[in-house]
Amino acid sequence: MTFVFPLEQNQSKITIRQYFSFSWLRYSYLLQLVLTICNLSICLSVPLVQASKTSAAEKIYLDYGLLQFSLPVESLETYARTGVIDANLSNYANLLSQEQLEQLRTALLTKANITPLAVTQFLYSPQGERILAKVAQVIQTKAGQSGFYALRSALIMASADQEGLTPLNILKQFPTYGIRLNSERGFQIIENLSEIVQDTESAIAQVEQQALQETATNNSLENLPLPSFNQPGSYSYRKQLLTLEDRYRDRRFPVDLYLPNTFGRLPLIVISHGLGGDRTTFAYLATHLASYGFAVAVPEHPGSNAGQIQALFNGFANRVTLPEELIDRPLDIKFLLDHLETNYEPQLQVRRVGIIGQSFGAYTALALAGARLNFASLNQACQDIDNSLNLSLLLQCIALELPNQRYNLRDERIVAAIAINPLTSAVFGQEGISEIKIPIMLIASSADPVTPALSEQIEPFTWLTNSEKYLVLLQGATHFSTLQESSGSISLPSQAIGPDPQIAQTYVKQLGLIFFESYVLQHLSYQAYLNSAYAAKISRSALPLSLVRSLNLQLNPQ
Repeated sequence: MTFVFPLEQNQSKITIRQYFSFSWLRYSYLLQLVLTICNLSICLSVPLVQASKTSAAEKIYLDYGLLQFSLPVESLETYARTGVIDANLSNYANLLSQEQLEQLRTALLTKANITPLAVTQFLYSPQGERILAKVAQVIQTKAGQSGFYALRSALIMASADQEGLTPLNILKQFPTYGIRLNSERGFQIIENLSEIVQDTESAIAQVEQQALQETATNNSLENLPLPSFNQPGSYSYRKQLLTLEDRYRDRRFPVDLYLPNTFGRLPLIVISHGLGGDRTTFAYLATHLASYGFAVAVPEHPGSNAGQIQALFNGFANRVTLPEELIDRPLDIKFLLDHLETNYEPQLQVRRVGIIGQSFGAYTALALAGARLNFASLNQACQDIDNSLNLSLLLQCIALELPNQRYNLRDERIVAAIAINPLTSAVFGQEGISEIKIPIMLIASSADPVTPALSEQIEPFTWLTNSEKYLVLLQGATHFSTLQESSGSISLPSQAIGPDPQIAQTYVKQLGLIFFESYVLQHLSYQAYLNSAYAAKISRSALPLSLVRSLNLQLNPQ
């Protein structure tokens, strides 16, 4: 069947088969987006609340031009639970491939194990309301009104229902007779997403091509041994728990300090966790560096750690994090270094410090490395936040709530920095990133939906003006691939973690060790391994690794 719909002037013609291939499956992306955001949070187990059942959606309506289609929710439920395609669904099922049908069935029953209180707290937070507003542009009431409140109600009711938080149960709990899918807005989102995917794939291909070129012209590994930097070093170590109190900021936070059992002044590395993390998130890296003779300090940022997320989901906080955390995190590190300089100076080299952070912790590392908050960039990027698919803007744009002034977060004691999955595009922008003058390594994950590789790492890499810069790309990794699962977190689905996280963590251990040996200890012999040729040597097929020193990024103009 090749019926052609009347389209807008700038749209291409699509067949009814293409239309439904996009529609029924792609709309599930929007529901799963909400589930993913909730499921990626760290929750405490709390008792279920009782929810009263009122009206529920019976039909899904989808308009296209003058045409209207409808499908009973009951037909979707029958198919999801039994695999039986009834007469109502068969007309649409014939337009989908068998693989697409299986994807639809799986998506409908995908469950997020989140408590009703956690769902409620998140959906009433500013970030949760922003996400709901995006989804409600497409998922509307039968009358064509915004589905914001109905969708929030459905999510909360589904989480309290025995069946749990699945896309199917969300449809069943929708508190109006019908659900209308806004085709026009849906296709705009699909088109934007397609452009992002195409640009990202192009950028990744350019990174990989540049890595091949650099490998072909680099012979630094010839006649050099290839040590197994992934194996533990020869030093034993001890761990101390420090509790620091900054009375000026009324801020108290714990620090794990790893001290190798060796003589002499120890080089120092600081690790900053991401939003919802804690001191154990990168314990694997801390112990690895300590075994090679580095002292490692791992602070826990109280306004953006796992405890903060737990407080939100238990009703003791009303925001994921406060805008002041953008300032407090770097100040935590400054206060920590001041403390170590005062109390551990004979033992630690506090004047030449390396830092590594992930996500919000990577922002922290870049701020201390010299990147400046950029309110002009923020004002421009955050104007259209409701139409953006870049989830990291939900965190970056809270910076606009801060006083618009010049913040000096740079710490001269930081001499080298690694930023894993950093958020950069709006909060720093090109002008802010270009102020970094110390050796820097940006690590990007190609399948990162939270801090997208292209906008947050690959393009910002081209803004760096210093010569000692490195871009690392983990092909197939996600935002969570480098994280060590802690006892306080919930288990993430495998698709959220990506291929074997042990591989990603192995890369971080090896590259982190080599980078800090090169630029903190200034052991120049290690720089022979900081190149694309070495990255190719240690790359694993399950999670390919690329490293480049420069990139002439070419993207299609929008």
